[in-house]
Amino acid sequence: MAVPSLKVTVAIPTYNRADFLRQTLAGLLAQQFPRDHFEVLVIDNNSRDHTRDVVAEFKDFHPAPRYLLESKQGLDYARNRAIAEARGEIILFGDDDILVQPDWIAQMAVPLIADAGTRRIGAVGGEVIPVFPDGLPDWVREWHAPLAFRADTGPLPPKHCPMGANLALPAWVFAQLGPFHTALDRAAGNYFSGGDSEMVRRVRQAGLEVWFAPAAAVQHQMPASRTTFRYAARHAFDSARSRVIDRAGQPGAAGYFAGRFVGNVAKTLGFALLALLNGLVLRPGAAKKALVRAWRSCGYLYQIPRSLCGKI
Repeated sequence: MAVPSLKVTVAIPTYNRADFLRQTLAGLLAQQFPRDHFEVLVIDNNSRDHTRDVVAEFKDFHPAPRYLLESKQGLDYARNRAIAEARGEIILFGDDDILVQPDWIAQMAVPLIADAGTRRIGAVGGEVIPVFPDGLPDWVREWHAPLAFRADTGPLPPKHCPMGANLALPAWVFAQLGPFHTALDRAAGNYFSGGDSEMVRRVRQAGLEVWFAPAAAVQHQMPASRTTFRYAARHAFDSARSRVIDRAGQPGAAGYFAGRFVGNVAKTLGFALLALLNGLVLRPGAAKKALVRAWRSCGYLYQIPRSLCGKI
């Protein structure tokens, strides 16, 4: 490929997933992208496993991954550390358990490289395809599918938001809009989500376009631990909480919360009853799905009063 005009920083926040990380790094260092025009940062968010040793395994590669320890716990603290340390004009964020094709960096960077002179594009998201090495139970299947926003590379409508597992932004966006919101995303002990979607919303509010690059697909590995009822319920509860925390900072939040609270009281009761009925007729998968939805509504009911009182 032609030598790009901008350098890309690939930022991989990680927490206790050393063996998945090894696969991700192997894919990054097999990229068909000019070696002097990208770097790889691994931001270790207080891992207790052999993450540092895994990064050291790639020390003789070019470019060798740069290891950074971020002691403030939380995904967005790690992302913000990457922003502070990045040497590239484009920052490409990926999860520590993704599998990438050799042209991944190129596919994600090309729209932003082409846009460098006009600065119309504030973010590019790539396709995320969940894969299940240990199998996928039928009752969680509907919650795990590719994004499939569009078939070609181009802008997304406001209703579609790319995922932080495969997201690129030009560095000037952070200089203009600020870093990620650290209250909204995952840390040890919770399954919050929303730091990436809140950033994408800020990008759009600034009048910038958000694009989708379907050819820049990554496979997102989902181990058996992420297909259990315990994980699904906790993720649903914490995702609802993070949505409330995000909404609390926007105009009209009080009226929105009032309607949401009443609606989710009804949803909690309805889904709980549905779970009971499915359990009685021996449909355990349907019962689990209903309970997860009830638990999501409980997340709203828990967080709305806290946010109205200024608590997280």
